Amino acid sequence: MNIICLGINHRTAPASLRERLSYSESKLKTLLARSGHGEREAVTPFSELGVLSTCNRVELYAVASQPDTRELVGLLAETSGVSEKDLDGHTYQYRGREAAGHLFRVACGLDSLILGEPQILGQVSEAHTLALRVGASGLILSRLFQAAIHAGKRARSETAISAKPATVSSVAVHLIASQVRQLESSRVLVIGAGEMAELAVEALRKRTVGSITVINRTAERAAALASRWEARSRSFEALEDELERADVVICSTAAPHPILHEATVRSAMARRPGRPLIVMDIAFPRDVEEAVGQIPGVHLYDIDKLDQGASRSVDERISQVPQVENIIAEEMQRFQDWLTTLEVRPVILAMREQAEAIRQREVRRTRRRLDELGVDGAEEIESLTKSLVNKLLHEPTVRLKRHSQTGQGARYSLLIRELFGLGEASEIDSP
Repeated sequence: MNIICLGINHRTAPASLRERLSYSESKLKTLLARSGHGEREAVTPFSELGVLSTCNRVELYAVASQPDTRELVGLLAETSGVSEKDLDGHTYQYRGREAAGHLFRVACGLDSLILGEPQILGQVSEAHTLALRVGASGLILSRLFQAAIHAGKRARSETAISAKPATVSSVAVHLIASQVRQLESSRVLVIGAGEMAELAVEALRKRTVGSITVINRTAERAAALASRWEARSRSFEALEDELERADVVICSTAAPHPILHEATVRSAMARRPGRPLIVMDIAFPRDVEEAVGQIPGVHLYDIDKLDQGASRSVDERISQVPQVENIIAEEMQRFQDWLTTLEVRPVILAMREQAEAIRQREVRRTRRRLDELGVDGAEEIESLTKSLVNKLLHEPTVRLKRHSQTGQGARYSLLIRELFGLGEASEIDSP
């Protein structure tokens, strides 16, 4: 079986294309179902499937009989509504060891827009959990994701790759500060009240910004966020008034469509002639219509513009990359060693099934004799025979796995099948 990966990310595609590939949890379940997993069944070339979907990437990981990603391209196009033609030139494909290694690098934060950013490890874990929950992930992908997550945890605990962690929100504020003189005295409007919005408010407070207003569709959430950081909150109905007074706007909502429209911003700008407005859209899908950037006096930045700020924040962590690469190499080797043992897994199972069948046959015979003698020793017999079987098969099992890692798994599997007569069920089951 082959591990294959098809992906599209912030390096290969603009935000305008990536947001068309944005998957909610329900859409992810649909994608898995379309592949023949989950609640629906269909003919599929994949025995296992997992999907990692974030604001910066969509990656499909599959286990298939053939190392061909064309079916994954078709699946991505079908479930997203984006044509294969539009995807052409924006995707990347990995197979085998490269596919596994890519997921390890992603989980460790080495493939992120912001080196070492902490959110990606949780997103990989969520992708793994969802695939397991709907039954799309099996033995191989489950082990792969677990190994990648373990590598990511090691990278964060054993290196400083996530020291002074930079987030999309903090890098956005850093970029704003490079564009706005005396940011600390500017009036900042934050639209949204989720995690990204809170991180933005925190980053603003660290830069001693005094005037911060939070607006959200749910007024209670806006008020709660504002109170935690001694900011002010307004209802969503006050958006136009707040746009008129703001110097900077940071948008970070979970809305599936734009919530800041050209007409709204143009109207606000007409009431504040001569005053520029910085709009930073860190939402995904984007909160701000692209046409807003064409309004005179408005400077619009989206998540793809953060490369400029991210490059400045990477210096303190880039020295940690070699250590993280060493961790990845160690964990990759462990995964590859495990993967090679799959070649001998069927013969190990067959060997143990045969031993268990013989054990049960002998237990039945012994019980019959004991019953004739009026002796009750059933529990002792079960315990003794199980212990004997486990001890007898332990060393052959360990040695077989070890030989599989030297490329001799097939040879030794055939030898053991011959020696143990595995598969000769009529002999095993005879009374």
